[in-house]
Amino acid sequence: MPHDHDHDHDHDEHRHEGMSASGHPYRADQDAPLTHWQRMEIAVRELLAEKGVATPAEIAAQIGRMDARSPALGARVVARAWTDPAFRALLLADGSAACRAEGIEVDALKLVAVENDAQAHNVIVCTLCSCYPRTLLGLPPDWYKSRAYRTRLVREPRRVLAEFGLTLPDAVTVRVHDSTADMRYLVVPRRPEGTEGWGAARLASIVTRDCMIGVAVPHI
Repeated sequence: MPHDHDHDHDHDEHRHEGMSASGHPYRADQDAPLTHWQRMEIAVRELLAEKGVATPAEIAAQIGRMDARSPALGARVVARAWTDPAFRALLLADGSAACRAEGIEVDALKLVAVENDAQAHNVIVCTLCSCYPRTLLGLPPDWYKSRAYRTRLVREPRRVLAEFGLTLPDAVTVRVHDSTADMRYLVVPRRPEGTEGWGAARLASIVTRDCMIGVAVPHI
């Protein structure tokens, strides 16, 4: 999938490009005009501070925590599901509760974990914009937000997966899951053969962001 498509804005998080330690916004290009969503972010942040809901330092700290999220959190969840049957059952029944049990806060969003097996392969998309399990995977890649991925995946999923280098047997059903504003999906990939006896950390090292979106599979 080419990575140079046009991007739509994301209704997950509309915020400024950055914030200084003191809580004041900055832009990489100081001469560029603020976008609508950047002006909205500044207005909301200043209102929160004015009403005493949160200080600029607290807002900056929360943004820092959000930016620190990475696919390593999701990989940790998958690795535990591979090695802990009880946790796997909880994850598939209630993804949000399982993440909290792992010490990962998913806010008020509903997380649905979908598991790949020999008969079915799952892949996620947000056809509306780019809703994404940021709590577990960090910021979405540009191609996930592209119009081409969002429209083509639901029409021709096998062709799109093949463009990522993933060709599935005809006998395997491809299931496309469309994220929403209040629900996110996490793909639990199949555990590769030959990883018996591996510890959780080593298993997590082979679980990539693309595996948990569903456009790739783990390799050893």
